[in-house]
Amino acid sequence: MAESAVSPAVAAMSTSPSVSASTSKEPSRAPTPANAPVEKPPDESSKLKVFLGVLRRFIGVADLAAVRFSLPAQLLEPTPNLEYWHYLDRPETFISIGDSDESLGRMLGTLRFWFSKDLKYVKGKPCKPYNSTLGEFFRCNWQVEDTQPPLKHAPNSAPSSSSASATGEKFVKVSYLTEQTSHHPPVSAFYIDCPEKGIIARGYDQLSAKFTGTSIRVIAGAHNLGIFITLQKRDDEMYQLTHPAAYLGGLLRGSLSVSVADSCYVTCAKTKTKVILQYLEEGWLGRTQNKVEGVIFKYDPDNDTKTKVKDVPDKDVLARIEGCWQDKVYYTLGSQPFNKSSEKILLIDLNPLFPVPKIVPPIDQQLPNESRKFWQNVTAAIVNKQYSQATALKQEIEEKQRQKAAERKEVGRDWQPRFFTGAVTPVGKPDLTSDGEEVLRGLHKDSWALEENKEYGA
Repeated sequence: MAESAVSPAVAAMSTSPSVSASTSKEPSRAPTPANAPVEKPPDESSKLKVFLGVLRRFIGVADLAAVRFSLPAQLLEPTPNLEYWHYLDRPETFISIGDSDESLGRMLGTLRFWFSKDLKYVKGKPCKPYNSTLGEFFRCNWQVEDTQPPLKHAPNSAPSSSSASATGEKFVKVSYLTEQTSHHPPVSAFYIDCPEKGIIARGYDQLSAKFTGTSIRVIAGAHNLGIFITLQKRDDEMYQLTHPAAYLGGLLRGSLSVSVADSCYVTCAKTKTKVILQYLEEGWLGRTQNKVEGVIFKYDPDNDTKTKVKDVPDKDVLARIEGCWQDKVYYTLGSQPFNKSSEKILLIDLNPLFPVPKIVPPIDQQLPNESRKFWQNVTAAIVNKQYSQATALKQEIEEKQRQKAAERKEVGRDWQPRFFTGAVTPVGKPDLTSDGEEVLRGLHKDSWALEENKEYGA
């Protein structure tokens, strides 16, 4: 989901992007002076106290994501939001979704991707990246081994797979493009493309957040209808994956944590297969367990009324899911209860997994509104513990964005994204412009060349 003014649910690894020595000619991104004073970094406890003090001003506000206000740099992680926010912490699970020759196997592959897509939450700590600016964009590649094991889809048959590893093509490239298409409300569009495996994913990221006084509840915004995955080599099967509510807790204890306690859904109308996942935050005696349970079943896309696991008749059940979304997730085949099944099959073990590094353009080949270059001087100041300077640079960027918005309003001109055909769409599936298609073609060939924008939003 896209970052908001506070974006509390965003949890990032404690790593920083590389900082280039080259600087932008834009006055709002002036280089960080070498003689700027080095300040003592705040400890986590003091950062939380400041953060909590800011949030208390917004108790009762219906949607924090719609309120734009500036946080001091010492509360930020030196990471652009568009770079941080993606679903490819483990791209090899994404490219293997369509490998199975059976529809149940492909749905299981989709679930394996689902549980790996936000690995940063499991391995990292909650923090706050930069607010994305209008027209800012990020692009990158992943080069991963196509070695995901095939998933068993029937009790008495061997799993089928058409993975590239079986044909000797071991490495596969995945390309990613995202752009901040709207500022009010804050919305970003994304597009993931893997031509070798014939799989794409797209959607809009947008948050809606509310502070209750003890925790923050974050749900998908009105334009965020989930992740839409299309398997081009499987007769264009489309899977819609919706997001559950997330909670940022531990504000009063001084130890932030992300939890999930909600339901979400994966549907494929073409194969008439649906998944209901139920996240259970607490178990007996209130112990946090981060448990997830679910069911895969046959459904009628024209009469989709089942929203709870208990609503699904046993005769429609194909498989059951159970486990811990921070640890191991298993599945069983058939309709019998999970705990009575004689074979519990491992879907994914998150323990040995960590986010896979990206391949990004060199800083001198990035455009001025490309995330790392756009924020490079703010990042340099934070990394060098020059927090006052970082805050000043960040505020200059925010003021310039307001000025450009006022100029557009004065002449009655709406902002138009460069790489996507609209700021938002009613169906939640963004389409690429010709420039967007050009970016992806370049990424597929490891070519970073791109003409500069005719207009900048910030």
